[in-house]
Amino acid sequence: MSVLLTGGNGFIGRRLVELLKAEGRAVRILDRRPEPGPAVQGDLADSEQLTRAVAGADAVVHLAAEHRDDVRPVQRYYDVNVRGTENLLRAMEEAGCKRIVFTSTVAVYPLDVREPDEDYPPAPFNEYGRSKLEAERLIEAWASAAPDRCAVVVRLCVVFGEGNRGNVYNLLRQIADGRFVMVGRGRNRKSMAYVGNVAAFLRWCLDLPPGLHRFNYADKPDLTTAELVGLARRALGRDRHWTARIHLPYAVGLGLGYLADGLARVLGRPLPWSSIRVRKFCAETTVNTARVERTGFVRPFTLQEGLERMIQHDFSDRRNETRAIGAPEAKSS
Repeated sequence: MSVLLTGGNGFIGRRLVELLKAEGRAVRILDRRPEPGPAVQGDLADSEQLTRAVAGADAVVHLAAEHRDDVRPVQRYYDVNVRGTENLLRAMEEAGCKRIVFTSTVAVYPLDVREPDEDYPPAPFNEYGRSKLEAERLIEAWASAAPDRCAVVVRLCVVFGEGNRGNVYNLLRQIADGRFVMVGRGRNRKSMAYVGNVAAFLRWCLDLPPGLHRFNYADKPDLTTAELVGLARRALGRDRHWTARIHLPYAVGLGLGYLADGLARVLGRPLPWSSIRVRKFCAETTVNTARVERTGFVRPFTLQEGLERMIQHDFSDRRNETRAIGAPEAKSS
């Protein structure tokens, strides 16, 4: 099987490329930032580049997306995530490629809903989630147009791992530097996924039969925010730091977020503190993964192993202080 990865030079794409190459599969990458190897510089807005990239591919893993919280103008989400997907599907149709794996997001669900499954009514809380939901609907329509087509929609939660500079890294960095302050009580749970497991699952999806398949993906069990922060503090040797004793009430943290939003507009650049980030940090963001469990897919790593690997890789300056991360202790009722 020859596989095209859009956004293949990104965080998840690199890990998936490693798996596919280890199996001897032909891999082609379409990315705005090409690197030496099988990468083609291209943009989802360029139909000619897409046509050349898809030609000869048996399957497409569609990873490319605009996903940051602070993208401006917001139309960029729709230009890339919706119209880019539409262009890609058109190129696949012209090339006769009948298999796609699409990475969507749990942001298609509303905030503070406990463990929605794949049939829960979508209600995105931000423009990123809305644009991804529109892209999902395009893929569903494409799959239903022919019985021999296979479309897999994987709704990802927060993905972390070695080399990533997203939300989990920022949290760990702030804790390591003694700059993290807890907002809220930390009782909300977070679904998370280690990149090594995500890549393995996307690879597994390439062998599914024709039809439309939709999955929530997370590595269970979910941790509360307080448990996650506690694990990270201990692993980084910051469990006795003075910031560990400070807890800002949610209302105060959110108010500071709105002040930061206004300041960011005046300065014309995003700030590390914002109202949407406070809301997301304190929200219950869990998903039901029973459908994945029923498939028999086996995760190569536990959630705690993934966190330990990331800390050891990205925080080597604290390697001597790092100890293995264990599962949180069970609490008596």
